[in-house]
Amino acid sequence: MDNFKAFFLPLTLSFLFASLVSATFYQTISPDQLRTGEKLTHIRFYFHELITNDKPSLIIIDPPKIMSNAPLPFGSMVVIEDPLTIGPDVESKKVGKAQGFYLSATQRAGLDLEIVMGMTLTFFEGEFNGSTLSVLGRNEIILPVRELPIIGGTGAFRFARGFVLARSVKVDYHKGDATVEYNVYVYHYSSSTTSPSHQHFNDGLNFMTDPILSKI
Repeated sequence: MDNFKAFFLPLTLSFLFASLVSATFYQTISPDQLRTGEKLTHIRFYFHELITNDKPSLIIIDPPKIMSNAPLPFGSMVVIEDPLTIGPDVESKKVGKAQGFYLSATQRAGLDLEIVMGMTLTFFEGEFNGSTLSVLGRNEIILPVRELPIIGGTGAFRFARGFVLARSVKVDYHKGDATVEYNVYVYHYSSSTTSPSHQHFNDGLNFMTDPILSKI
C-alpha cells in the first residue's frame, strides 16, 4: 500500500497542476469589444538619414569583405536611429524617430539598391505621443515611391495594420545622406487606454487568479 501511494501521489499532483496551468494561462476575448473604435489615420512626416554630420544616425555593422562598386554591398547590415520631422528640412520640428535595421539584399552592382528594412517608428507629439508603429518589408531605393507594410504597433496603434509610401526627396547615393517623405496609412483602434475597449489589455495577468500561477 505504501508503494502504491508513493507512486501515484506525485503522479496525481503533477496531473492536477498541469490541468490547472492549461486551464488558466489564457482567456478568449471577443473582438466585438474593439471593432466599434477602429479608424483610419493618415500621417505624413520626413525621415532623415544622416551620415556626413557630426553625429551620424546610422552605422554599418561589419560590412562584407567583397569587392563591389555598390555603396552598400550585398549582405551589408545597417543599424539606424533616424530623426522624423514635420518638414523636409532636418532642422524642422522633430515629431519622432525611426529605430531599426536594414540589410542589402541584392547582388546587383551599382546604385540599384534593394534593402529589407525593419524598424519601429516612435512618435513624440500630440495624440500619438509615446505610441509606435512597426514596419517590415522590401525597399527598392531607386524607385520614386516604395510601399512597405505596417505589421503592428503599440499605444494608440494597438492592432495596427496598413502601409507606408516612401518617396525620396533628396538622396546622395555616394555619401549616404537622404531625406524621404513618408505617408503612413494605418488602421487602428481608439487611443484612449482607459476606454472599455482597452481595459482587457492593461494587465496581462489579471485573469491569472490562482495563487500558484501568480508567482510564475
